[in-house]
Amino acid sequence: MRRKIGSGSFGEIYLGTNIQTNEDVGMKLESVRTRHPQLMYEAKLYKILQGGTGIPCIRWFGVEGDYNVLVLDLLGPSLEDLFNYCSRKFSLKTVLMLAEQLLTRVEYVHTKCFIHRDIKPDNFLMGLGKKSNTVFLIDFGLAKKYRDLLGGIHIPYRENKNLTGTARYASINTHLGIEQSRRDDLESLGYVLMYFLRGSLPWQGLKAGTKKQKYDKISDKKMSTPINVLCKNFPSEFESYFRHCRSLKFDEKPDYTYLRQLFRALFIREGFQFDYAFDWVAPVIDGTNGSHCTWTQLWKSGEPNYGSSGSSWTAAQLCRTGRGEWESFTLGLSRSDYIGTPAVPWWDPTVVALLAAAIVRRRYDKLDSTSGTGVGPRSGTGMDPQEGTEVGRTSGGLEWAAQVGDWSGTQKWGTGVGRRSGGLEGAPEVGLEWDAEVGSGVGPTSGTSFGGSQVSDIEGSKMIQ
Repeated sequence: MRRKIGSGSFGEIYLGTNIQTNEDVGMKLESVRTRHPQLMYEAKLYKILQGGTGIPCIRWFGVEGDYNVLVLDLLGPSLEDLFNYCSRKFSLKTVLMLAEQLLTRVEYVHTKCFIHRDIKPDNFLMGLGKKSNTVFLIDFGLAKKYRDLLGGIHIPYRENKNLTGTARYASINTHLGIEQSRRDDLESLGYVLMYFLRGSLPWQGLKAGTKKQKYDKISDKKMSTPINVLCKNFPSEFESYFRHCRSLKFDEKPDYTYLRQLFRALFIREGFQFDYAFDWVAPVIDGTNGSHCTWTQLWKSGEPNYGSSGSSWTAAQLCRTGRGEWESFTLGLSRSDYIGTPAVPWWDPTVVALLAAAIVRRRYDKLDSTSGTGVGPRSGTGMDPQEGTEVGRTSGGLEWAAQVGDWSGTQKWGTGVGRRSGGLEGAPEVGLEWDAEVGSGVGPTSGTSFGGSQVSDIEGSKMIQ
């Protein structure tokens, strides 16, 4: 076990290593002394759900010292992390591509006779490597069986229930104290989709003295916001989605196919291509003419094809992700994937420098330095620090340590990354030196040394230095 990378509904999540295979894994820990242990229950649910697309593979469950331990496959960033990364707004195309998978994940859990009861962006994580386009559903600590698998008997309708889940995304019936069923998971998912499209929900930011008072305010605002107002200025399919969810009886099976078809038809009508070019996937800029080439993901497995723009990593991509390490942004890439040396975490400066060196002879368009527009033409100017701007603290507060402006590089094997160019220190084995004369690189004088910037805690997504 190496370090904490997140929190679940019950227990803390750590990055660990399988000592037999040297693979990175996720480890969820819960004290054996906790008054209401949940981890064994969650482990049983994972076993029931095993084999489903987008369900993490359970590696082990048991007791180790003072802790119950659940070991799972390591996953990538959550949709909440990526939402912050994308300046807290997703495009319609990205939301529709996500909706296809999110609906299917929820439906799969329902086919196993369970409801999740805590559908929110933090509980959907992207995979790694070959599964980097797959959305995974996690955290079943609040899940509940809604019907018997053999007899098919549905749980009874009940009232006066306490709110279970996250108030922001809870269904209206959940606020009213009604027992949750399949319809409530889907209504919560609808709020997630509108959150991504709108940037926020009308009941966010309400102030109250106690948690109960805040829940009551959220409930009142949610119930007083008509569906057409919530979905105003967005395609009517989202309003149709909510109308279906809210029309369902307590024990009625949702029409998952109808809901998927709503969004598929909209996707086709908009002329989108299902190419997995999510908003967090950045375009490569062609050095010869400044045009956009094929899209490349920020996370991928295997050796980059240094001669292909379609599989190169841009300096902005590398430095943006390497700077300000997110807790749940723990990726499974290691230096051994690229140069056959002992494994080093991907965010290690050596690895970042090595990958950046793959594109040392490429040019990049200068980026505007005005407020809210990203990285300026001066090296290491970073993101706009003002709250409320598109790329300020509200989007994660990540300062870019990007190589900006026109630049080139020289390959001098065995010379390391030079301080003259403001390169990344401590990586002599890389064997590459950046050209100091053009673009000036990434330097400590611009406050861009890795691991040195405080990354803010935003909307419950914990971040670290």
